[in-house]
Amino acid sequence: MTSGTAALQERRYRILVTGYAISSYGTFLNVVALSLYVYAVTDRALAVGVFMAVRLAAGFVAGLAAAAVLARWSAKGVMFWANVAQAAALLLLVLAPDGFRTGTLFAVSAVVGASGTLFMVTLRSSIPDMVGEGRHTWANSLMVSGRSMAMVAGFASSGVVVSLLGYTAAFLVDMATFLVCALTVLLLPMPMGPARGNEEKGSQGKEAEDSQGSQEEEGADGQGRRDGRRRVPAALVALGAVPVLGLMVALRGIDALGSSSHNAALPVYSTELDADNPAVFVSVFWCVWALGNVLVQQVLQRYTKRTGRSVGALGFGLGTIAMSGTFILAFAGLPWAATVLVALLAGAADGLTEVSYTSHLQTLPSPLRTHAFGLSATVENLGFGVGMIVVAAALDVFTPLSVVGVAHGAAIVLALVYVARVLRGRGAAQAQEAREAQEAVPESEEREGKNGKGESGAGPARGGHRDGAEVSGG
Repeated sequence: MTSGTAALQERRYRILVTGYAISSYGTFLNVVALSLYVYAVTDRALAVGVFMAVRLAAGFVAGLAAAAVLARWSAKGVMFWANVAQAAALLLLVLAPDGFRTGTLFAVSAVVGASGTLFMVTLRSSIPDMVGEGRHTWANSLMVSGRSMAMVAGFASSGVVVSLLGYTAAFLVDMATFLVCALTVLLLPMPMGPARGNEEKGSQGKEAEDSQGSQEEEGADGQGRRDGRRRVPAALVALGAVPVLGLMVALRGIDALGSSSHNAALPVYSTELDADNPAVFVSVFWCVWALGNVLVQQVLQRYTKRTGRSVGALGFGLGTIAMSGTFILAFAGLPWAATVLVALLAGAADGLTEVSYTSHLQTLPSPLRTHAFGLSATVENLGFGVGMIVVAAALDVFTPLSVVGVAHGAAIVLALVYVARVLRGRGAAQAQEAREAQEAVPESEEREGKNGKGESGAGPARGGHRDGAEVSGG
């Protein structure tokens, strides 16, 4: 790849991330505005819970269907129409008559949940194709940084936008952000229509065969006509063939359950701290969290640029332990200065886990990568959805510290198991490489001995150095 081509890829990816950050702002504004609007329309707190449940359930189903959708349509087309669908749903909500608003709200919830999940699965699985080899960590860091800043802006401005401009204005702003993101998708140098057909078959056929034929059966002569009941088992079998990947996805699901605990407990805890101004602690916490998230992305980008390496699977496990531990400390009643530091570390650890997890899954072959991200999205939605239900009930009985401690404690336990598995696997691989290197030395000495004594002294030294480099490099 020439430097000009790489620069063009990077520029277009930056434009896409800008559009994604803008749409993320609309998403987080949407979370607050729609929840308030549901309560205003229905006057029932239960409706708010059902609204969120519908959104998560739609995301759950979309995660299962993501691989099948991407087998039929190009990544560019899926990302474009996912944004257009969310914009259209919000426009429908604005135009809906009074008598149809409740039903429209739940339809919007389903569309936003499914489309948002499809967009994220497609974006994450397509990043290697957008930025090229060796740029995964940089690309993921840029994406996470944009989303983190958008989250703070969305949450911080939601109250002002709704209070001063009203719900209709908030929905129109949100709709506009999705349309902007759709326009940035159109700039990508990728095919728009149905894909994974003849054009891609030539370049991806061998890769698909190496991935146990999971996409081959959905090729030009039979895409999408396989029995849908076989897709999920096929994905699970394929993922099970990759060492610790199943445990990695499971840890991501438990991590999502932990995330539901601190998201639900923060308003309760902040009210206990200051009943007159409960929003202060929540706002400060998330702003500092986002700052830590953005800062760690800068560190990761520089680390990757300097060393040419990524934090990988081990970084995900260690980051999960650090993140869960800091979130538990956030509810421990520490002084303000200590809590701010904890929030900063929590954001940094959260950013580390996001980038390392995404980067590791992106090293998988293309068909398996799609299945991995789709299954991951399903597991994350399930973990967060179940967590919100369980945590909401537990907070009526137990303290926020105990609830968050149990949820994130479970993530720490599983993360310790995961880290042990990763380290054991690395140790076994290095031992195998060392044995292979030692077995290769006698053969090298025998060959060089036959060539004469003048070369035998230099040969083993060069061979030993080379073998040692291979072991350490592995």
